[in-house]
Amino acid sequence: MEFVFIVVVVVGFALAWYLASARRKKLAVWAAANGLRFESRADKGFAARHPDFGCLARGHSRSAYNVAEGARNGRPLAAFDYRYVTGHGKNRSVHRFSGVVLGSLTPLRSLLIRAESVFDRVAEAFGAGDIDFESAEFSRAFHVAARDKRWAYDVLHQRTIEFLLSMPRFSIEFGDSEVIVWRGRRFDPETFDDAIGVGEGILDRLPSYVVREGGEGE
Repeated sequence: MEFVFIVVVVVGFALAWYLASARRKKLAVWAAANGLRFESRADKGFAARHPDFGCLARGHSRSAYNVAEGARNGRPLAAFDYRYVTGHGKNRSVHRFSGVVLGSLTPLRSLLIRAESVFDRVAEAFGAGDIDFESAEFSRAFHVAARDKRWAYDVLHQRTIEFLLSMPRFSIEFGDSEVIVWRGRRFDPETFDDAIGVGEGILDRLPSYVVREGGEGE
């Protein structure tokens, strides 16, 4: 019985190594095709370089890996896998997800956009709702939170609302000068393309009256 257990463990490690290696190779090819530098090794300073995003501050033992960095359409870009740990000992859990960070040429303000959940609907029933919009479809699909509600309305005007409704769903967060687009699982290369497209689409649609020097928006 002990021998069988050892064999299962060894096979499990071998399979995990093979899948991780195959993923690295696939993402390296994708990065090269997009003119990005690729580094598979763990980057423990990634969160410190992007301090505005809550999803990068969860748990402990945090690091980015399989990081592809460079520029896209004049904006700094980082596409990455991310790993963090919650708990310790028998209660220890490892969490992994992927995302992209796009730099903005325009100063931004805090804004969170993510898919609406059942818990959000329960909270709303008790008066703890998010920001609502004229589009009932958008308000049902997305949870939006911002310290400055006017800023949320400025960013999420009708064209951007229609754009987001037409695209795959991601969690989106604005920092002071960057936008992160992520989802609670790892991306394949095609999903990285979708996430970049969502981030670019929002920044490209910033209305002219919120655009500062630098040329973002309409």
